[in-house]
Amino acid sequence: MEDVARAAGVGRATLYRRYPDPGSIAVALLDEHERALQERLLGGPPPLGPGAPPAQRLAAFYEAMVALLEQHLPLALGAETGSARFATGAYGFWRTHVRALLVDAGVPFEDAEVDALLAPLAPELYRYQRFERKQSTAQITAALQRLAERMLSGAGE
Repeated sequence: MEDVARAAGVGRATLYRRYPDPGSIAVALLDEHERALQERLLGGPPPLGPGAPPAQRLAAFYEAMVALLEQHLPLALGAETGSARFATGAYGFWRTHVRALLVDAGVPFEDAEVDALLAPLAPELYRYQRFERKQSTAQITAALQRLAERMLSGAGE
């Protein structure tokens, strides 16, 4: 926290008034990047944005989230580790988005499936896959895209 205060040009007391712990700083720093992705999901070009079939949108979401995790993993680990992940506004947004894709695809589901489809994006799992299992971002993305295809393609037919 002292390093962050020094870099921001404020005193530690000022920093602690606004951010009581390192996790809250990580949430604040990650927020800008998550909001940019949310905007692309809501109004960007397909397949990430509206206009593509649900399976393609979920696959594009997975690809975008892998890119976000790859670029900002230390922040994601600080902000979204353990149960703190479920308390962030971003997780609520991701959950609503994935649920809407399931509904749009006509997939009969329980709400637990929404969380199961988000589980592969947990920062701890991503770190494990990348650095302990030595999987590339391309391998992780391809596996998630296959998951999206299997879960959502042709479900409503």
